[in-house]
Amino acid sequence: MFTPKIPPPDTAPTPGTSLVPPLTGLVHPPACTCHHAPTAPAPVPAAPPARPAVQFTPGSLVVAAAGGTAAVLIIGTVLISMLLATAITAASVAVCAVVLRSLLNNQKGH
Repeated sequence: MFTPKIPPPDTAPTPGTSLVPPLTGLVHPPACTCHHAPTAPAPVPAAPPARPAVQFTPGSLVVAAAGGTAAVLIIGTVLISMLLATAITAASVAVCAVVLRSLLNNQKGH
């Protein structure tokens, strides 16, 4: 069952031969048959006009600062609540493990 299956000697290729016959006699025509002089390189397009700089007004700065502060507070609250949920879950699993261990140890002593 685990012995390798070797093909019969008449169908196995010899080490010096290839299974794919070589391609001979193929001649590709040139890509372009016209005889013209090379043209000048294409002109480089002009740079687009510069954009105007963004200018903040005092009101927009206050709005941006308030939005950033709100985003930091909301994201911080979510992350802290996830950390707290993980800590509470870990503590409850630890308490359950201690209770189960004490119950199993008490049954061995009786």
